[in-house]
Amino acid sequence: MARRLPPLNALRVFEAAARHLSFTKAAEELNVTQAAVSHQVKLLEEILGLALFRRYNRRLVLTEAGQAYLPALRDAFDLMDAATRRLSQQSGPKQLRISTLQSFAMRWLVPRAGRFSALHPDIDLMISTSSQLVDFRRDDIDLAIRLGSGKYPDLHAVHLADDYVFPVCSPRLLEGPHPLRRLEDLKHHTLLHDTQVSREARSLTWETWLRRNNVTDIDAGRGMGYSDTGMAIQAAIAGQGVALGRKILVLDDLAAGLLVKPFDIELKNHYSYYLVCPKALADTPKVKAFLDWLVDEIARSEACLDVK
Repeated sequence: MARRLPPLNALRVFEAAARHLSFTKAAEELNVTQAAVSHQVKLLEEILGLALFRRYNRRLVLTEAGQAYLPALRDAFDLMDAATRRLSQQSGPKQLRISTLQSFAMRWLVPRAGRFSALHPDIDLMISTSSQLVDFRRDDIDLAIRLGSGKYPDLHAVHLADDYVFPVCSPRLLEGPHPLRRLEDLKHHTLLHDTQVSREARSLTWETWLRRNNVTDIDAGRGMGYSDTGMAIQAAIAGQGVALGRKILVLDDLAAGLLVKPFDIELKNHYSYYLVCPKALADTPKVKAFLDWLVDEIARSEACLDVK
């Protein structure tokens, strides 16, 4: 029996508009005009004989019919996307496109990427950095490594590591006229800041860290600022001051003696590191291979230094 389907383009436009609840954002994603989106939605509604949206001034709301239609279409497009990716990968080298934070890439992933390539020479890693959440429908990305709550609707998410935060500095700062031995000694040293700290990592701010440790006589705003956590850590290695380091980002430097923890005080962030990818790609061999390697490599790096 022949399938009775509306035009694929109309379905695609509706799915994007319903997902964003915005004709404007759907038009941006599909690289068409807002008028074209409106036209395709109206066409689909006429074919179905049902209203899919209700329009309230600047607000767009799905009708009951629209709410019932969206999940099946979303799953169908995800399956088509995954099938297309698998087919394209069969005709050439296997590439695994990864998006992650710059600090995680530079201080943890990149130094270890060669080990993955040695184990899986048939998979080419393509690593890009961004602080923005990935839109897997729009961006040419297979998986992302992010610091977050683990709540990623309609995506496959795997917990990788918890995020602990503590001051780090060069061993040189444990000596001199004002050696770092107590929290109060921080007033004699430069505080190094990540000025672009995200919502997910607010415990990385000196203001939060000092307040939670009941230190009130130190100006948390003074010091030097850097636009990335990795840069602040590098400044600490150079002896420029004291930075707040994330556990997973400073393990290697602590093990090598380039950094030390002047205080035996740590705070656990509310957010953790997660691998996130479309559900349709979660069981593909390349994603499974990378995840297995990633989990094992993180366990090894944490075992090298007993830091909790």
